[in-house]
Amino acid sequence: MLKLSLLPCRLLAPAISLGVLLSLTPDAQARKVLRHSSLSAGHAEKTQSIEICPDLVKAARIAENNALSHSIRRCWRYVKRALVAANAVDSYPNGVSAKYAGQELTRHYGFKKLDEVKRPEDAPVGAVLVYGGAGYGHVEFRTENGYVSDFKTTKHSKRPLIGVYVKPADS
Repeated sequence: MLKLSLLPCRLLAPAISLGVLLSLTPDAQARKVLRHSSLSAGHAEKTQSIEICPDLVKAARIAENNALSHSIRRCWRYVKRALVAANAVDSYPNGVSAKYAGQELTRHYGFKKLDEVKRPEDAPVGAVLVYGGAGYGHVEFRTENGYVSDFKTTKHSKRPLIGVYVKPADS
């Protein structure tokens, strides 16, 4: 039986769902290490620990402050500007297509894909969520109250999720 301790870290305490458990481990609370545990029926628990760069939470807040009430179809531009403004990346990322944002961030900026996170609502605050589908796709930050890119919303995109990306603190 797996027990979950609720910890007083509001910024990094994401939603908990069946199948995926995201929480701060008690021994790593001071270092803000996010523990990802994948659970599947009849299989052993897989765990990956990553200390998330606090600049990602800052970037999500910057994006919230700059967001509009509705989309203007510039999601990747707004996410890139917030990442630069928060010093989460050292230069302005390339590309115009949001669905390739994960590739750009992992290849050039030290981001890691969280393979254990399969649903947007399970992503930690500050994570960059990349969606595919027709056209350019979509990219957004996970926030405390929902999601943000060029606009704020409490609902995640309906496009297919390509991946959830975070930057480890040591990058």
